[in-house]
Amino acid sequence: MDRENWTVVAEFHFSDFPQFENGSLLLFIPLLLIYMFIVVGNFMIFSAVRLDTRLHNPMYNFISTFSFLEIWYTTTTIPKMLSNLVSEKRTISFIGCLLQMYFFHSLGVTEALVLTVMAIDRYVAICNPLRYAIIMTPRLCLQLCMGSCVFGFLMLLPEIVWISTLPFCGPNQIQQLFCDFEPVLRLACTDTSMILVEDVIHAISILTSVCIISLSYLRIITVILRIPSGESRQKAFSTCAAHVTIFLLFFGSVALMYLRFSVTFPPLLDKATALMFAVLAPLFNPIIYSLRNKDMKDAIKKVLHFQKIFNVSGSQ
Repeated sequence: MDRENWTVVAEFHFSDFPQFENGSLLLFIPLLLIYMFIVVGNFMIFSAVRLDTRLHNPMYNFISTFSFLEIWYTTTTIPKMLSNLVSEKRTISFIGCLLQMYFFHSLGVTEALVLTVMAIDRYVAICNPLRYAIIMTPRLCLQLCMGSCVFGFLMLLPEIVWISTLPFCGPNQIQQLFCDFEPVLRLACTDTSMILVEDVIHAISILTSVCIISLSYLRIITVILRIPSGESRQKAFSTCAAHVTIFLLFFGSVALMYLRFSVTFPPLLDKATALMFAVLAPLFNPIIYSLRNKDMKDAIKKVLHFQKIFNVSGSQ
């Protein structure tokens, strides 16, 4: 195509759910409730860990960091989805689309790194308990959290800068619920073979984290099975069960979304997969960490009790 005939795309249009063009409210209300639950639930976990001194240890610090990231991870996409469901103009600016992709994936990579660090933390705690306090110092935990954030946000920066230099001349309809690499790259007026390179990059980063976490938990399970006391063994399994569940939900949805390479899904299935990846997987984080952990439940009750006292005293 002749460059002189190109029309620069200033904004993108989001496609609809095929069956819900005239019933967007049916999706808006449950999606809003889910988003509110994710934000409130993760904020309660984050607050409980920060306010309860009994939870000031590496494991809960990593959980609170992950919960904090989940709030912003869902905020990058769900509010825009909600807006698109009730607005006739389902558009996003070119810059807005780049920013959404950047923060969504940067936060996702950071979460994957935090989950990897959590697996290593459990490995040290169970497989080398006598040296745990020496190895997992508060300083190291802070460095691991900060390092995950810095690496997560720097890793995606070159990719976003490269996409910003591509020519987009139309069509400008994104066949997805939010701005994502493959749907946006397919709209570029240039060779789209780089999509395969993107898939390989994503696959390598995902599989590296999966391998580290899987090997850590395989070793952990082996050590737990050797514990002679049934009560201690059950407690160790219970501690790791929540982490393994979150790991399977997070990376399972990631794999379904991004380890497809040239395989294409029907539009409705593709959007349903994206909805599970961006909305449903984060929904279970506060449920799993609050319901399966007695210390966390007690800390959340404590926070709610303080909040109730504050509201009563404030109304007097």
